[in-house]
Amino acid sequence: MTSIETEIAALENLPIKELRKRWRRYHKTEAPTGLSRDLLVRAIAYKIQERMHGGLPASVKRRLRTLAGQQESGDSGGFNPDTMLKPGTRLVREWGGQAHTVVVLEDGFDYGGKPYRSLSMIAREITGARWSGPRFFGIVRRTNPAAPSEVDHEPA
Repeated sequence: MTSIETEIAALENLPIKELRKRWRRYHKTEAPTGLSRDLLVRAIAYKIQERMHGGLPASVKRRLRTLAGQQESGDSGGFNPDTMLKPGTRLVREWGGQAHTVVVLEDGFDYGGKPYRSLSMIAREITGARWSGPRFFGIVRRTNPAAPSEVDHEPA
């Protein structure tokens, strides 16, 4: 067994008090109350592996933040997780007689010189209403291509 495998295997035998101490060491915060022993072990094991092998690429972190932002806003139905936007990509959408340009960043999006973590937040900024950001910017495939789009036109 490698040293990392040995360290992870040893987590199983540690008392909960020691697991919480290791959580603090790796996460730089207190462990959430009520978190099961199994989840503590898994999260600590992930941090050990991350320290050894590196973390998630920025593009994956961006996708996760986008998904989390949409989930928080209750707008997760239209996002296609297979859609990958590369940093530097420009998304343009006309709304209210004005072209709105968003630039994809490593860790989110830029609109009007301000950083945003999700396209849905930008769509809300532009329209004043809750919209699926990916759908608003036309990057979501519809399940039924013959169906009319809900956002291809501005409301009257």
